[in-house]
Amino acid sequence: MNYIAEINVMPLKAILDPQGKAVSGSMKNLHLPEIHDVRIGKHITLEINADSKEIATQKVDEACRKLLANPIMESYEFEIKEYK
Repeated sequence: MNYIAEINVMPLKAILDPQGKAVSGSMKNLHLPEIHDVRIGKHITLEINADSKEIATQKVDEACRKLLANPIMESYEFEIKEYK
C-alpha cells in the first residue's frame, strides 16, 4: 500500500529560535503587535510504500530519528494517511 506522511519538525522550546525571534520582532513593524513568540520549523511530506500502516509508521519514525530531525535541538510529530 502507499501512504503519505506529513511531518512537522520544530525547534525544542528550550532552544533559541533566531528565525522566529526575527519574525516576532518584525510583526510590530507590520502593525501586528498581537502576534508574538513565533517559532519556525520544517514541514516535510514523504510517500511510503509499505505492507501496513504500522510498518510505514516505523519507517517514518526511523527517518525522522536518523535524518530529518536533530533530537538534540528539534522535536517532530507526524501523521500518516493512506494514499491511493
